[in-house]
Amino acid sequence: MAKKISRQTAVFDDLIYIKSYASIAGKEESEGPLGALFDEISEDPYFGQETWEQGESAFIRAAVKNVLRKASLEPHDIDTILAGDLLNQCVGSTFGIKEFNIPFIGIYGACCTMSEGLMLGSMLIDGGFGSNIIAATSSHFAAAERQFRFPMHYGGVRTPTAQWTCTASGAVILTEDKSDIGVKGFTTGKIVDFDVKDASNMGAAMAPAAADTIKTFLDDTGMKPSDFDAIVTGDLGTVGQKLLFELLEAENIDIKNQHKDCGMMIFDRNKQDVHAGGSGCGCAASVLCAYFLPKLQSGEMKNILFCATGALMSTTISQQGGTIPGISHAVWLTDVRSQR
Repeated sequence: MAKKISRQTAVFDDLIYIKSYASIAGKEESEGPLGALFDEISEDPYFGQETWEQGESAFIRAAVKNVLRKASLEPHDIDTILAGDLLNQCVGSTFGIKEFNIPFIGIYGACCTMSEGLMLGSMLIDGGFGSNIIAATSSHFAAAERQFRFPMHYGGVRTPTAQWTCTASGAVILTEDKSDIGVKGFTTGKIVDFDVKDASNMGAAMAPAAADTIKTFLDDTGMKPSDFDAIVTGDLGTVGQKLLFELLEAENIDIKNQHKDCGMMIFDRNKQDVHAGGSGCGCAASVLCAYFLPKLQSGEMKNILFCATGALMSTTISQQGGTIPGISHAVWLTDVRSQR
């Protein structure tokens, strides 16, 4: 059972295991530094569909198919799938996974949906409510731009603080069956609002939430940044990373040696015009599954604090002059062999 050590943080007495993981990425993502690591690449942003939104559904469908194949499981072996995305009513996920006929819980944490899914899925298994649970999410550049900013044909100029929403998906199967990778604990994030209103500056909106969650986890567990091979944020980009460092340094916490940001890793900013870096639910999910989980699997890394970050943005509220609150959930991932 999980041992709750504070209002926000819990550590599992018995690890929750990761059976398999899969990542799908688009053309731009495949041209970045991690391109060779993704399980599947689609050069076509429509993924053979008629619209971008349908294409996003095809991405998450492909991620789920891959994660099932890699685990040698069928849809009927899965107790629940936890999934969500950036589109209204999470239609990317619902239309993408409906054919699997798996019991479904829709979740929304904006770009931190993957850490939310890992956290909730681990709770379900720890509570005896399932043996195999999928956590999955996706995002799509063109679909997200159409919903939150401007349709592609508008041709608007992107600001220097803007980030490129990744066309990508990631999926993980959590299980009670022992494996080499485990979930050791988590910290549930709080909504943090620093009065950011610029929909093209997601890094500034999300960094305060990431700082709050990282500090809370370290305070609650008594651990130090040096206890981790990597402290991973979802998609703060260059703007958000700078702010994250400043906020934590004000609390006498220095994570510079451990910090990795998925939004800064997935693209080559010197060669690809992505401005401040990548973003989107699929950013953290695909980088986690393509880069970090294999590092744990191989034993190259022992402990990772995965803190995907989300901007809780609404076009309606933004048009009313409202702010963009942030959220970040932290999940402690470990090489099980190092725990023995």
